[in-house]
Amino acid sequence: MAPSTTPKSNPKQKKEKVFHPDSRKAGQLGRTQIRKTKLAEATSKRNKKHLAQADVYGFFYHALPSEGVLAIEELHSIVRDVWLTRHDDELDQERAARRKGRSKSTKEIKIEEIKLREAEQYRSGMEVPDLTHAANVELFRKWDQKEVPFIQLLRFIRISSADPTVVVVSKPGKHHTLQLADPPPAQDQGMIVDDVNILSEPPSRFASTIMTMDGPL
Repeated sequence: MAPSTTPKSNPKQKKEKVFHPDSRKAGQLGRTQIRKTKLAEATSKRNKKHLAQADVYGFFYHALPSEGVLAIEELHSIVRDVWLTRHDDELDQERAARRKGRSKSTKEIKIEEIKLREAEQYRSGMEVPDLTHAANVELFRKWDQKEVPFIQLLRFIRISSADPTVVVVSKPGKHHTLQLADPPPAQDQGMIVDDVNILSEPPSRFASTIMTMDGPL
């Protein structure tokens, strides 16, 4: 007779422990799982935030002049005529597709909210990389368009549509080249420090950045 091939049970095999729902151990495991879930959610939100920031800074990276620096008027023009209008075509398409008498689509409402929020931000004061500062422009060119922490080294200014002649240095920049640099020409235009020709370029120059801006609507 052929020997039996039935596998023998392993008495040393560990059995999965089951804890009473009201036990201290079950409570510890539950709290551990909650912490892991919250950490995963926080990481996901942080990654999305970094991607969104990289898109915004990427826009201004592509606005860097081929040589030299921008005048403050040119920087305002980029914000006003390119950044704030980047959703206009998509909004027009949504409005054209909506039948007469129908309510707005969720996408149309979201685009309008973005435009209103950004217009108000520009009116009250929008923080942007200082593209009028030679040392800052040179440093910005070295960015790999991925590492958001690099942006913290840059000099930022706050500009407003309410008073285009006023420029406030919101962040002087942490890189040593900025600290050693001479005062930028923009200071002659009323530059204020806190406590501490691209006009001829077509909008298509920024198309690759605009297409990825803000993610799916």
